[in-house]
Amino acid sequence: MSGALLLALLIEGAFGWPARLHARIGHPVTWIGALIAALDRRWNRGRARRVKGLAAALVVIGVAAGMAAVVSALLPDGAVGVVLSGVLAAPLVATRSLHDHVAAVARPLAAGDMDEARRAVSMIVGRDPARLDAPAIARAATESLAENTSDGIIAPLFWGLIFGLPGIAAYKAINTLDSMIGHRTPRHEAFGWAAARIDDAANLIPARLTGALFAVAGGGGWRAMWADARRHRSPNAGWPEAAMAGALGIRLSGPRIYDGAISPEPWLNATGRDPAPADLFRALALFRRAMLGVGMALAVGAFL
Repeated sequence: MSGALLLALLIEGAFGWPARLHARIGHPVTWIGALIAALDRRWNRGRARRVKGLAAALVVIGVAAGMAAVVSALLPDGAVGVVLSGVLAAPLVATRSLHDHVAAVARPLAAGDMDEARRAVSMIVGRDPARLDAPAIARAATESLAENTSDGIIAPLFWGLIFGLPGIAAYKAINTLDSMIGHRTPRHEAFGWAAARIDDAANLIPARLTGALFAVAGGGGWRAMWADARRHRSPNAGWPEAAMAGALGIRLSGPRIYDGAISPEPWLNATGRDPAPADLFRALALFRRAMLGVGMALAVGAFL
Protein backbone atom coordinates (compact mmCIF):
# COMPACT_ATOMS: atom_id res chain seq x y z
CA MET A 1 0.00 0.00 0.00
CA SER A 2 2.99 2.31 0.44
CA GLY A 3 3.31 2.77 -3.31
CA ALA A 4 -0.36 3.68 -3.70
CA LEU A 5 -0.17 6.16 -0.83
CA LEU A 6 2.98 7.74 -2.25
CA LEU A 7 1.17 8.17 -5.56
CA ALA A 8 -1.85 9.65 -3.75
CA LEU A 9 0.41 12.14 -1.98
CA LEU A 10 2.04 13.15 -5.27
CA ILE A 11 -1.25 13.46 -7.17
CA GLU A 12 -2.96 15.56 -4.51
CA GLY A 13 0.17 17.64 -3.99
CA ALA A 14 0.39 18.39 -7.70
CA PHE A 15 -3.25 18.84 -8.65
CA GLY A 16 -5.45 19.00 -5.55
CA TRP A 17 -9.15 18.53 -6.29
CA PRO A 18 -9.99 20.62 -9.38
CA ALA A 19 -12.64 23.28 -8.85
CA ARG A 20 -14.43 22.23 -12.03
CA LEU A 21 -14.68 18.66 -10.77
CA HIS A 22 -15.90 19.87 -7.38
CA ALA A 23 -18.60 21.93 -9.09
CA ARG A 24 -19.78 18.91 -11.06
CA ILE A 25 -19.70 16.09 -8.50
CA GLY A 26 -18.62 17.60 -5.19
CA HIS A 27 -15.89 15.87 -3.19
CA PRO A 28 -15.79 12.56 -1.28
CA VAL A 29 -15.85 14.49 2.00
CA THR A 30 -18.97 16.38 0.91
CA TRP A 31 -20.62 13.07 0.07
CA ILE A 32 -19.87 11.83 3.58
CA GLY A 33 -21.04 15.16 4.95
CA ALA A 34 -24.37 14.84 3.17
CA LEU A 35 -25.01 11.49 4.87
CA ILE A 36 -24.05 12.92 8.27
CA ALA A 37 -26.34 15.92 7.77
CA ALA A 38 -29.25 13.66 6.85
CA LEU A 39 -28.79 11.49 9.94
CA ASP A 40 -28.39 14.59 12.09
CA ARG A 41 -31.72 15.95 10.87
CA ARG A 42 -33.58 12.68 11.32
CA TRP A 43 -32.05 11.16 14.46
CA ASN A 44 -30.87 14.09 16.57
CA ARG A 45 -34.16 14.55 18.39
CA GLY A 46 -36.08 13.15 21.33
CA ARG A 47 -34.54 10.82 23.89
CA ALA A 48 -31.42 8.64 23.88
CA ARG A 49 -29.45 11.05 21.74
CA ARG A 50 -26.13 9.56 22.76
CA VAL A 51 -27.25 6.15 21.54
CA LYS A 52 -28.63 7.64 18.34
CA GLY A 53 -25.39 9.58 17.81
CA LEU A 54 -23.34 6.42 18.26
CA ALA A 55 -25.57 4.63 15.78
CA ALA A 56 -25.20 7.48 13.29
CA ALA A 57 -21.42 7.42 13.63
CA LEU A 58 -21.29 3.66 13.09
CA VAL A 59 -23.55 3.92 10.04
CA VAL A 60 -21.42 6.64 8.42
CA ILE A 61 -18.13 4.87 9.15
CA GLY A 62 -19.55 1.54 8.00
CA VAL A 63 -20.89 2.96 4.74
CA ALA A 64 -17.61 4.73 3.91
CA ALA A 65 -15.41 1.76 4.78
CA GLY A 66 -17.78 -0.73 3.16
CA MET A 67 -17.93 1.10 -0.16
CA ALA A 68 -14.14 1.45 -0.17
CA ALA A 69 -13.77 -2.27 0.58
CA VAL A 70 -16.02 -3.16 -2.37
CA VAL A 71 -14.02 -0.90 -4.69
CA SER A 72 -10.73 -2.32 -3.39
CA ALA A 73 -11.91 -5.87 -4.04
CA LEU A 74 -12.66 -4.96 -7.66
CA LEU A 75 -9.23 -3.48 -8.35
CA PRO A 76 -6.77 -5.59 -10.35
CA ASP A 77 -3.51 -6.85 -8.91
CA GLY A 78 -0.11 -5.49 -9.83
CA ALA A 79 0.94 -2.04 -10.97
CA VAL A 80 -2.46 -1.14 -12.39
CA GLY A 81 -4.09 -1.80 -9.04
CA VAL A 82 -1.48 0.31 -7.26
CA VAL A 83 -2.06 3.22 -9.63
CA LEU A 84 -5.85 3.02 -9.33
CA SER A 85 -5.59 2.80 -5.53
CA GLY A 86 -3.41 5.89 -5.53
CA VAL A 87 -5.84 7.81 -7.71
CA LEU A 88 -8.78 6.85 -5.49
CA ALA A 89 -6.91 7.72 -2.28
CA ALA A 90 -5.62 11.08 -3.53
CA PRO A 91 -8.77 13.15 -2.75
CA LEU A 92 -8.58 11.95 0.86
CA VAL A 93 -5.05 13.26 1.47
CA ALA A 94 -5.31 17.05 1.69
CA THR A 95 -1.71 18.13 1.03
CA ARG A 96 -2.18 20.81 -1.60
CA SER A 97 -5.48 22.16 -0.31
CA LEU A 98 -4.02 22.65 3.17
CA HIS A 99 -0.91 24.38 1.81
CA ASP A 100 -2.98 26.62 -0.46
CA HIS A 101 -5.39 27.68 2.29
CA VAL A 102 -2.56 28.71 4.59
CA ALA A 103 -0.61 30.40 1.79
CA ALA A 104 -3.76 32.41 1.03
CA VAL A 105 -3.41 33.88 4.52
CA ALA A 106 0.36 34.35 4.41
CA ARG A 107 0.48 36.41 1.22
CA PRO A 108 -1.90 39.25 2.16
CA LEU A 109 -0.64 39.23 5.74
CA ALA A 110 2.92 39.81 4.53
CA ALA A 111 1.67 42.57 2.20
CA GLY A 112 -0.15 44.32 5.05
CA ASP A 113 -3.62 43.65 3.59
CA MET A 114 -5.33 42.90 6.89
CA ASP A 115 -8.84 42.72 5.45
CA GLU A 116 -7.88 40.00 2.99
CA ALA A 117 -5.78 38.19 5.59
CA ARG A 118 -8.72 38.17 8.00
CA ARG A 119 -11.05 36.94 5.26
CA ALA A 120 -8.66 34.14 4.33
CA VAL A 121 -8.03 33.01 7.90
CA SER A 122 -11.77 32.95 8.57
CA MET A 123 -11.96 30.13 6.01
CA ILE A 124 -9.80 27.82 8.14
CA VAL A 125 -10.49 28.75 11.79
CA GLY A 126 -13.56 29.49 13.86
CA ARG A 127 -12.36 32.64 15.62
CA ASP A 128 -13.79 36.10 15.11
CA PRO A 129 -11.46 37.51 12.41
CA ALA A 130 -12.40 41.14 13.10
CA ARG A 131 -10.64 40.89 16.47
CA LEU A 132 -7.40 39.39 15.13
CA ASP A 133 -4.26 41.48 14.74
CA ALA A 134 -1.30 40.35 12.61
CA PRO A 135 0.32 38.06 15.24
CA ALA A 136 -3.05 36.50 16.05
CA ILE A 137 -3.74 35.82 12.38
CA ALA A 138 -0.31 34.24 11.98
CA ARG A 139 -0.91 32.12 15.09
CA ALA A 140 -4.33 30.96 13.93
CA ALA A 141 -3.08 29.96 10.48
CA THR A 142 0.00 28.22 11.89
CA GLU A 143 -2.10 26.26 14.37
CA SER A 144 -4.46 25.23 11.58
CA LEU A 145 -1.53 24.11 9.46
CA ALA A 146 -0.08 22.03 12.31
CA GLU A 147 -3.34 20.40 13.41
CA ASN A 148 -4.61 19.71 9.90
CA THR A 149 -1.32 18.14 8.85
CA SER A 150 -2.22 15.46 11.36
CA ASP A 151 -5.96 15.27 10.60
CA GLY A 152 -5.78 15.80 6.86
CA ILE A 153 -2.61 13.98 5.85
CA ILE A 154 -0.77 11.87 8.44
CA ALA A 155 -3.86 10.19 9.92
CA PRO A 156 -5.31 9.11 6.54
CA LEU A 157 -1.90 7.77 5.50
CA PHE A 158 -1.48 5.98 8.83
CA TRP A 159 -4.82 4.21 8.62
CA GLY A 160 -4.30 3.58 4.92
CA LEU A 161 -1.04 1.78 5.62
CA ILE A 162 -2.82 -0.48 8.10
CA PHE A 163 -6.18 -1.09 6.39
CA GLY A 164 -5.77 0.13 2.80
CA LEU A 165 -8.48 2.19 1.09
CA PRO A 166 -11.15 1.15 3.63
CA GLY A 167 -8.92 2.51 6.39
CA ILE A 168 -8.55 5.89 4.69
CA ALA A 169 -12.28 6.11 3.95
CA ALA A 170 -13.21 5.14 7.50
CA TYR A 171 -10.86 7.74 8.94
CA LYS A 172 -12.23 10.51 6.70
CA ALA A 173 -15.73 9.55 7.84
CA ILE A 174 -14.60 9.76 11.48
CA ASN A 175 -12.92 13.13 10.97
CA THR A 176 -15.90 14.55 9.09
CA LEU A 177 -18.27 13.34 11.79
CA ASP A 178 -16.21 15.16 14.40
CA SER A 179 -16.06 18.38 12.38
CA MET A 180 -19.82 18.39 11.79
CA ILE A 181 -21.37 17.05 15.00
CA GLY A 182 -18.54 16.58 17.49
CA HIS A 183 -19.08 19.96 19.16
CA ARG A 184 -20.12 20.84 22.69
CA THR A 185 -23.17 22.80 21.66
CA PRO A 186 -26.72 22.34 22.95
CA ARG A 187 -27.66 20.53 19.75
CA HIS A 188 -24.66 18.21 19.56
CA GLU A 189 -23.47 17.78 23.17
CA ALA A 190 -25.15 14.37 23.38
CA PHE A 191 -25.63 13.38 19.73
CA GLY A 192 -22.02 14.15 18.79
CA TRP A 193 -20.41 12.69 21.90
CA ALA A 194 -19.53 9.36 20.26
CA ALA A 195 -18.21 11.05 17.12
CA ALA A 196 -15.84 13.21 19.17
CA ARG A 197 -14.57 10.28 21.25
CA ILE A 198 -14.01 8.09 18.17
CA ASP A 199 -12.10 10.94 16.51
CA ASP A 200 -9.91 11.36 19.60
CA ALA A 201 -9.03 7.67 19.49
CA ALA A 202 -8.38 7.62 15.74
CA ASN A 203 -5.97 10.56 16.00
CA LEU A 204 -4.12 9.42 19.11
CA ILE A 205 -1.11 7.93 17.30
CA PRO A 206 -1.13 10.11 14.13
CA ALA A 207 -1.05 13.35 16.16
CA ARG A 208 2.04 12.24 18.03
CA LEU A 209 3.67 11.04 14.83
CA THR A 210 2.99 14.45 13.28
CA GLY A 211 4.58 16.21 16.23
CA ALA A 212 7.68 14.04 15.90
CA LEU A 213 7.73 14.68 12.15
CA PHE A 214 7.72 18.45 12.67
CA ALA A 215 10.44 18.18 15.30
CA VAL A 216 12.65 16.17 12.95
CA ALA A 217 11.94 18.33 9.89
CA GLY A 218 12.40 21.53 11.90
CA GLY A 219 15.53 20.47 13.73
CA GLY A 220 13.87 21.16 17.09
CA GLY A 221 10.57 21.34 18.92
CA TRP A 222 10.95 18.23 21.05
CA ARG A 223 11.17 20.14 24.34
CA ALA A 224 8.10 22.26 23.64
CA MET A 225 6.15 19.22 22.48
CA TRP A 226 6.90 17.13 25.57
CA ALA A 227 6.40 20.07 27.94
CA ASP A 228 3.24 21.64 26.50
CA ALA A 229 1.30 19.21 24.29
CA ARG A 230 -0.80 17.87 27.16
CA ARG A 231 -1.77 21.40 28.21
CA HIS A 232 -3.85 21.87 25.06
CA ARG A 233 -7.61 21.47 25.44
CA SER A 234 -7.53 18.81 22.72
CA PRO A 235 -5.91 15.46 23.61
CA ASN A 236 -4.27 15.40 20.19
CA ALA A 237 -3.92 18.86 18.59
CA GLY A 238 -1.33 20.00 21.13
CA TRP A 239 1.30 17.57 19.84
CA PRO A 240 1.77 18.94 16.31
CA GLU A 241 1.07 22.52 17.40
CA ALA A 242 3.59 22.49 20.24
CA ALA A 243 6.21 20.83 18.05
CA MET A 244 5.76 23.42 15.31
CA ALA A 245 5.87 26.24 17.86
CA GLY A 246 9.13 24.94 19.28
CA ALA A 247 10.67 24.31 15.86
CA LEU A 248 9.89 27.87 14.74
CA GLY A 249 10.73 29.54 18.06
CA ILE A 250 7.26 31.10 18.37
CA ARG A 251 4.38 30.75 20.79
CA LEU A 252 1.01 29.36 19.72
CA SER A 253 -2.45 28.89 21.21
CA GLY A 254 -3.04 31.23 24.15
CA PRO A 255 -6.24 33.18 24.91
CA ARG A 256 -8.58 33.65 21.98
CA ILE A 257 -12.14 34.83 21.29
CA TYR A 258 -14.93 32.51 20.20
CA ASP A 259 -18.47 33.86 19.71
CA GLY A 260 -17.58 37.06 21.54
CA ALA A 261 -16.24 35.29 24.65
CA ILE A 262 -12.59 34.92 25.70
CA SER A 263 -11.35 31.34 25.91
CA PRO A 264 -8.34 31.27 28.30
CA GLU A 265 -6.21 28.72 26.47
CA PRO A 266 -2.63 28.12 27.70
CA TRP A 267 0.36 29.08 25.59
CA LEU A 268 2.36 26.45 23.73
CA ASN A 269 6.09 27.25 23.89
CA ALA A 270 5.29 30.25 26.08
CA THR A 271 8.87 31.57 26.01
CA GLY A 272 8.74 31.97 22.23
CA ARG A 273 7.97 35.25 20.53
CA ASP A 274 4.73 36.22 18.84
CA PRO A 275 4.79 35.08 15.21
CA ALA A 276 5.44 37.65 12.52
CA PRO A 277 3.99 37.36 8.99
CA ALA A 278 7.29 35.91 7.79
CA ASP A 279 6.93 33.06 10.28
CA LEU A 280 3.89 31.82 8.41
CA PHE A 281 6.07 31.30 5.35
CA ARG A 282 8.58 29.50 7.60
CA ALA A 283 5.76 27.28 8.83
CA LEU A 284 4.83 26.45 5.24
CA ALA A 285 8.46 25.63 4.47
CA LEU A 286 8.55 23.32 7.49
CA PHE A 287 5.36 21.68 6.25
CA ARG A 288 6.91 21.08 2.82
CA ARG A 289 10.02 19.53 4.37
CA ALA A 290 7.83 17.30 6.50
CA MET A 291 5.84 16.18 3.45
CA LEU A 292 9.08 15.45 1.61
CA GLY A 293 10.11 13.26 4.52
CA VAL A 294 6.79 11.43 4.44
CA GLY A 295 7.15 10.88 0.70
CA MET A 296 10.66 9.48 1.13
CA ALA A 297 9.47 7.11 3.86
CA LEU A 298 6.64 5.87 1.65
CA ALA A 299 9.05 5.41 -1.24
CA VAL A 300 11.33 3.29 0.92
CA GLY A 301 8.35 1.26 2.12
CA ALA A 302 7.21 0.68 -1.47
CA PHE A 303 10.52 -0.85 -2.45
CA LEU A 304 11.09 -3.02 0.61
